[in-house]
Amino acid sequence: MKIGLFVPCYIDQFYPDVAIATLEILESLDCVEGVFYPKEQTCCGQPMANSGCNADLPTLAKRFVAQFSEADYVVCPSGSCVAMVRMQYGDYVESTGLPIIDATLELSEFLVDVANYDCGHIDFPYRVGLHQSCHGLRELRLGRSSEMNLPAFSKPRSLLQQMRRIELVDLQRTDECCGFGGTFAVDEEAVSCMMGEDRIADHRQAQAEVITAVDMSCLMHLDGLIRRQAIQLPVMHLAEIIAGRTPKLVSVGQEVLGGK
Repeated sequence: MKIGLFVPCYIDQFYPDVAIATLEILESLDCVEGVFYPKEQTCCGQPMANSGCNADLPTLAKRFVAQFSEADYVVCPSGSCVAMVRMQYGDYVESTGLPIIDATLELSEFLVDVANYDCGHIDFPYRVGLHQSCHGLRELRLGRSSEMNLPAFSKPRSLLQQMRRIELVDLQRTDECCGFGGTFAVDEEAVSCMMGEDRIADHRQAQAEVITAVDMSCLMHLDGLIRRQAIQLPVMHLAEIIAGRTPKLVSVGQEVLGGK
């Protein structure tokens, strides 16, 4: 398979190691012939859509299709950006562009559904709390949300469960929003922060040593609150764990926080 790597703008600017880790994972797969990264790719347009600037979306959608037209699959380490492409781009492109939109997958989705990836070789000796982001659950169906009467499943969790020496902690509210919501965090700062603090408190009561998720935007929001509270609770994208990274020490003022 030929894979197009779609990197969200905030990962490109703030968390490039998540993109590098994703590339390393994809290049390690026997089923992947090659990975290409269009250097002129742009934002998925979610901030504009959230702010009512829908008139700009057709240009972005058509550009996306043109950039990735040669790919068998487009893989992205962000559930919210993939949801933007799959759920909204179809209204703005010709029918010939729909196959590549439908073939745009979040990383864990690709690893589980397409690559049948086995994480049994990965050693991650930490207590881990999995934050299940809203877009991944309720639009991409990466797992069962609590309001649905379905058998329990979670694609990111299924990958984590295969790892050696990992301990996945039990949260009291397994699929509650972190409160980020993109522009919501700007327009409703106080509510956003309180929601994030509730999620952090849940991971702390479960004695998590690391918080992971498939959306770095959620982790960015939680990490900001964690740093302000000087709590020893690092965040890591799922791609970083699969690629063999370890929790990083984080300096907050005079305090040094992080994993082991």
